[in-house]
Amino acid sequence: MAKRVRTQAMRLLDARKIAYQSYAFPDTIRNAFMVAEEVGVPPAQVFKTLVLLREDQPASHPLLIMVPADHEVDLRHLAQIIGSKSVRMAAHDQAEKLTGLKVGGISALALLHKPFDMFLDEQAMKFEQILISGGQRGVEIQLHVADLLAVTNAQLIDATGANSA
Repeated sequence: MAKRVRTQAMRLLDARKIAYQSYAFPDTIRNAFMVAEEVGVPPAQVFKTLVLLREDQPASHPLLIMVPADHEVDLRHLAQIIGSKSVRMAAHDQAEKLTGLKVGGISALALLHKPFDMFLDEQAMKFEQILISGGQRGVEIQLHVADLLAVTNAQLIDATGANSA
């Protein structure tokens, strides 16, 4: 019998007595769209976690942005919202070095002890619960948006520019 996966993110939620559902996927499930199909939710309900850097600040204080799988971060719009000259996506190896997690397994819940400014795209408010990375590739956690905001202290923003049109 396979051992149940317990990630740092799950231990945090357990310690704070926050309800969640975890899902473990085989290596054949490689992206958020496949996760959405497997779980039976729209891709907009599965959030990817991206590492971004401000061009006008050192990489020692990166951004963690959670956005729906079916959207992209609008870099110019985001920079304007957070009052930065410009922002850029961290390269895969840079994101992994900054987080200590593999791309595809980066989770805000596993990075509360690191100096990230955390943001959640306001598209999340369309749902009672969303899915985010569980802190390891192939592991997703479904939890209430209110709980995610409370635990991470993430700011709600329009990171994709979806509401600025």
